[in-house]
Amino acid sequence: MVDASELAWRMLSRAHKAELCYSPMFHSYVFVKDPKYQKEALASCPQDRPLIIQFCGNKADILVEAAKLAEPYCDAVDINLGCPQAIAKRGHYGAFLQDDWELLTEIVSTLSQKLNVPVTCKVRIFESIDHTIAYAKMLEKAGCKMLTVHGRTREQRGPLTGIASWKHIKAVRDNVSIPVLANGNIQCLADLERCLEETGCNGVMSAEGNLYNPFIFEGVNPPSWEPALEYLDLVEKFPCPTSYIRGHLFKLFQQLLGLPDNFKLREELGKGSTLKEFRTTVLKLKEKYIQFHNGAQVWNEEKEDFNLQFPPWLCRSYVRMTPEEYLKKMESFKASSGSGKEVTF
Repeated sequence: MVDASELAWRMLSRAHKAELCYSPMFHSYVFVKDPKYQKEALASCPQDRPLIIQFCGNKADILVEAAKLAEPYCDAVDINLGCPQAIAKRGHYGAFLQDDWELLTEIVSTLSQKLNVPVTCKVRIFESIDHTIAYAKMLEKAGCKMLTVHGRTREQRGPLTGIASWKHIKAVRDNVSIPVLANGNIQCLADLERCLEETGCNGVMSAEGNLYNPFIFEGVNPPSWEPALEYLDLVEKFPCPTSYIRGHLFKLFQQLLGLPDNFKLREELGKGSTLKEFRTTVLKLKEKYIQFHNGAQVWNEEKEDFNLQFPPWLCRSYVRMTPEEYLKKMESFKASSGSGKEVTF
């Protein structure tokens, strides 16, 4: 995860039952050319294993050069074939390589032959299950030793993300002989267990779910300040850019910072630039809500229905509106504004 799975966050996740971690996605060309970028990317420690280092790129020779520099620090090298963002389209990498099977065969086979560690791939599905199976088998034949299958198409991103297809993932698992990890729809431990049962995969990857609740593999929804303070302690030991820290804290406190009563604290967190300032804001949030968490005060929240809900200080996955809801809301906005311009909510 770009700017999100740095060493401190990986160590936090490992402390709470993550058994395998990936580095952020690194651009192979920049990795080869920029020693500073390379040094920061390879930040690790003896406890940070097993570790897979992930690269994007579209030239086999550059990817090999980058991977050879990284292989002493990891247990496998992953080729990202799943990034659906506009920057990946402009750079012709990630999910925008999935139609060029000749190039992918060259990349995977070249890395497989020249590296001393396994080559793995993270992919997205095609709409057609049969085409997805053929894609997976092509990568396996080229030398891929493990597949992580994100059960969404390249177009399913942002407000159009929708539900991942475990049927596609199961079809891949049933038709290749290499290990397969499932990715998509993992918001809690029960999802993980159900996914393994339905897909037959060898493991489950959590990306976004982990960012909003790094205790996800323990089946625990802690008060947000617990992982936040533990993470800040790890950043003391394993420094990282301020932007990473701020991004993690905004996700951990997403529910609380969305309450009007906490807008000043949200602004404070946004302006924070030191570990001391971040810790101060976290402790203010803890002091404000710990009495509710401990039951010393009763939390009364207005509700429109009788569904049980997590209180806002507990970590929980981010749930987007459905694509159908988004499109309906966008059309309504266009009609009322007369702008005709697309708007993201």
